[in-house]
Amino acid sequence: MLEIINLSKHYGDVHAVNDLSLTIEPGEIFTMLGANGAGKTTTLMVSLGFTEPTQGTVKICGIDVTKDPLEAKKHVAYVSENVMLYGNFTARQNLEFFTKLGGRKDVSDDEYREVMGRVGLQQDAFDRRVKGFSKGMRQKLGIAIAIMKNAEVILLDEPTSGLDPKSGAEFLQLLAELREENKAIWMTTHDIFRAKQIADRVGIMVEGNLMRTFTSSELEKEDLEKIYVEYVSQPAEQAA
Repeated sequence: MLEIINLSKHYGDVHAVNDLSLTIEPGEIFTMLGANGAGKTTTLMVSLGFTEPTQGTVKICGIDVTKDPLEAKKHVAYVSENVMLYGNFTARQNLEFFTKLGGRKDVSDDEYREVMGRVGLQQDAFDRRVKGFSKGMRQKLGIAIAIMKNAEVILLDEPTSGLDPKSGAEFLQLLAELREENKAIWMTTHDIFRAKQIADRVGIMVEGNLMRTFTSSELEKEDLEKIYVEYVSQPAEQAA
């Protein structure tokens, strides 16, 4: 479970996140929509312990990220928009390196190959150097690394950016499978269609403020694109 409690993050006069409270339960996909600079990535960085909050608390599986960052990191996996990998390593070598870095030492070659196949990497890509991979292939390898960590919480920052329709559909199917495995998943995105398609809940963030959330049943009755445009087209204090 991911718990964000009265979280604020300020950089001088810039209020990147304002008094955000949000809980994402096991077996739930929460998708956060927002323009660039809305505070989505800042919230992720605080949740990962990469930067400290100005005030408030983030807990991963009940562990305070600020007070016990190393223990909290054991329970969370992160996939960024631009997955950072070792270009001269093969896909298999990258997967093994990051899996061992995450603390798993007893993984068989069959397990590595199984997870790469699960995320949609073709078998002929397993032993190819990653520097020749497309963005979609790098994203798939990034989610394979996250799966191998077997973390209870998965944070995804714009993971579908740049994916073609086929790769995007495969990615959403994989997220659905991870939800069935009781993972708590938080995904930031600009992709309203995919957000509505996969999420159990969707939030709209504007200028550091969580303006509104929708359940999947509410989204069936709402024009999410129209509502989103209305919120991001005016200052947060007017939209509230």
